[in-house]
Amino acid sequence: MSERKESAASLPAFRRYLASVLFGTLAIQVQAVAVAWQVYELTKDPLALGAIGLAEVIPFVCSVLFAGHVADTRDRRLVAAISLTAMLLLGGLLLLPGLVEDFPFPLLLLYAVVTFGGVARSFLTTARQALIGEVVPHSLLGDGVRWRNAVFEGSCVVGPALAGLLWAAGGPTLTYSVMTGFFALSLAGCLAIDVPKSLRTREPEPVLRSLRAGIDFMLGRRLLLGAFTLDLFAVLFGGAVALLPVFAAEILHVGPVGLGLLRAAPSLGAVLMSVIMLALPPVRRAGPLLYASFAVFGLATIAFGLSTSFMLSCLFLLIIGGADAVNVIIRQTILQTGTPPALMGRVSAVTAVFIGCSNELGAFESGAAARLLGTVGAVVFGGVATFGVMAGVAWRFPEIWRLDRIAPDQR
Repeated sequence: MSERKESAASLPAFRRYLASVLFGTLAIQVQAVAVAWQVYELTKDPLALGAIGLAEVIPFVCSVLFAGHVADTRDRRLVAAISLTAMLLLGGLLLLPGLVEDFPFPLLLLYAVVTFGGVARSFLTTARQALIGEVVPHSLLGDGVRWRNAVFEGSCVVGPALAGLLWAAGGPTLTYSVMTGFFALSLAGCLAIDVPKSLRTREPEPVLRSLRAGIDFMLGRRLLLGAFTLDLFAVLFGGAVALLPVFAAEILHVGPVGLGLLRAAPSLGAVLMSVIMLALPPVRRAGPLLYASFAVFGLATIAFGLSTSFMLSCLFLLIIGGADAVNVIIRQTILQTGTPPALMGRVSAVTAVFIGCSNELGAFESGAAARLLGTVGAVVFGGVATFGVMAGVAWRFPEIWRLDRIAPDQR
């Protein structure tokens, strides 16, 4: 009889970590859908939707490198807990327009919460990313990454769909009340994580020297740098999520419930792909698989932009999410297996700049492109641009194509 394969999910501390990720992601997803729908209701302007991403990415990028330094020099669990507390309080402010009659600045409040939330999220992202290495043995990091990705994407399926249903049932008051409850549960799960003392982080060092160490490490790992560069520009041009409120309201005519389902579809695809990859043996031919995932991402983005059917649009978004999950798992496995634990917070901060710029700046790019090319034209252009990005990265980082198995300390 063969021995049962050990799993990171069997560790109590990691299960509490996953619970915190689950509820925190649910809260963030509910907030994102609700804020986007509310902004579009108030403005009817796709550029205003893009401005949401810009409002979040500027403070996020400005603070995330320092957040990585903090994650490597302080108690990572405590940093994550403080960040979640800030996001809980900020989310509670979104209840004010529903509680105060004739609230004077609803749009300004939405952007303010998103802006300060970007700062809090920078600390949460780096601390929580680095915390995996403190609760999971190095031999199980690959399995831990796959579990974390599956839980994260599962939350991204439920969160947007739930946001649409909550908004249809009770408007902003009910939606934001449930959201704050999720933040509270995430905070409770974070505080319950038992981190082994032997894996506490090192003593502080000067901030600038600390930040430089993370940047130098990233620049010295061409596989890591190339993989994140590919994701940065492909998602920057190819992201269609920011324009989903326009598709839901003006093209597909499905309202807030339909918007929630559209937002959930990519994550459902990611969950399905994550489950498949959990069941499969470790990835072989990782480099060609990474490029294949981006090719599928680009083609599905073009097809989504041209679709006028709600069901087909959901299908294409599901394919987009499945393709994205493949590249996320490959990139995160390279990151987790090749980065020393003492540097994980700062290196995660550098990668968060890539991810934050691709997602939030991509949202602004989509809104600006929609002003110039129209909503459909902006999405189709983004899908086509993905292939140009792939060609550029293949020329600049040829070693990515040759990547087979992902092993520790690959450069």
